[in-house]
Amino acid sequence: MMRKNLPMAERDSQTPVYGIAVAAQLSGIPEASLRLFEARGLLTPARSDGGTRRYSDDDLARLQRVTDLRDEGINIAGIRRVLDLEDENAGLRAERETLDRPGSAESAASS
Repeated sequence: MMRKNLPMAERDSQTPVYGIAVAAQLSGIPEASLRLFEARGLLTPARSDGGTRRYSDDDLARLQRVTDLRDEGINIAGIRRVLDLEDENAGLRAERETLDRPGSAESAASS
């Protein structure tokens, strides 16, 4: 079965499409650093059926954030904590948006 390639506009930012060499080139981060960042829990690229790392546009944005924090002098443990807090904050915001939507059970209960 052949898969149809999605145009860029239709591809989700979470779709893992880049191999490690391309991700390294696009991010300007050496492959060894990408592996280290993964080992230290700073990002978790998807894996193909064969075990090859596949990075998404969201992963590349996260790598940029890691680089920015590193450039500010924050160590790996600090970067991991900052990213964890940012992820938690994003999750809480998404939950809040769901609760604030008109027609949601929680929104109707508070009216």
